[in-house]
Amino acid sequence: MAFTRFTLRQIEAFVAVAEVHSFTSAAARLGLTAQAVSQLVGELENLLGFRLFDRTTRKVQLSSAGRDFRGPAESLLRHAQAAESAADDVRHRASGVVRIGAPMVLASVVLPQAVREFALQRPKVVIRIRDVAVDQLVDAVSSGDVDLSIGPDRATDADVSATSLFDSAWVLWCAKDHPLARRRTPVPWRDLRDVALVAAGRDHELGVAQMRLNMPEGQRVTPVDVVDNISTALGIAAQGRAATLAPAYVGELARLFDLRMQRVVEPETVRKVCLYRPLARAGSPAAEGFAEFLADWMPRWHQQRSTGGRSRRARRPADPAR
Repeated sequence: MAFTRFTLRQIEAFVAVAEVHSFTSAAARLGLTAQAVSQLVGELENLLGFRLFDRTTRKVQLSSAGRDFRGPAESLLRHAQAAESAADDVRHRASGVVRIGAPMVLASVVLPQAVREFALQRPKVVIRIRDVAVDQLVDAVSSGDVDLSIGPDRATDADVSATSLFDSAWVLWCAKDHPLARRRTPVPWRDLRDVALVAAGRDHELGVAQMRLNMPEGQRVTPVDVVDNISTALGIAAQGRAATLAPAYVGELARLFDLRMQRVVEPETVRKVCLYRPLARAGSPAAEGFAEFLADWMPRWHQQRSTGGRSRRARRPADPAR
């Protein structure tokens, strides 16, 4: 028996007639003529090789074989309707799984907030956050390990696009009893020459190196230590052993260590945070929907934190650094 020759319309007609015991009533439900419904049921009976209904001039009743076939037919119809609903969700970006990569601070502090708000709009979309090193953000998207990634600006190739989300200045993070914490004005780069600094990870180490290139030889600074994670650098800074340089967007994590932020100027260096998407392959509707959400949400998140941070510092006159 050629099951692939079944049509959903035939099954739908059969189930409708079985429920209402009338070709005319079933036709009204399906928006067809009684003759069209009778034809669909007849075609299905020919494929099955047995009668589905016992027909009389007064009533239509399921045959014995029809009663046995009704359960599987209704199950098939429910699965088809579920598939149609799932396709509609995918088409409208309402369901699916999205893998997004980000370095530690963005992955642990920022993205969970974005996922929570996105879930209010698209509760069926599952967002899986992956920890990705800064220097792997582009490669992870290009290779398909993740669908999207966000993080500091990196060079891209023909397979990956970068969309700027916001700019975040490199700043100094130090303990509240650190001498620079009480400074009321931004810190010139030259004033960091004799300050113990710890750099976090290869990317941050290179960032410090890049920032000091423009400084005269006698004013350049060198980190006293390089650690793998920004959380370690912030922990060291919290003990007053050294200060650390990091983008201002790490503020939510830095505040957990009760650290103070100071702007570093002359020169002031800005870190651009970008959204990375694949160009060589089509993203899923769910991934495209989340990417569009992040492109709107991330700049607003940064603006709110920047404005809120300035307001909180203004209300704390007892702390000159703020």
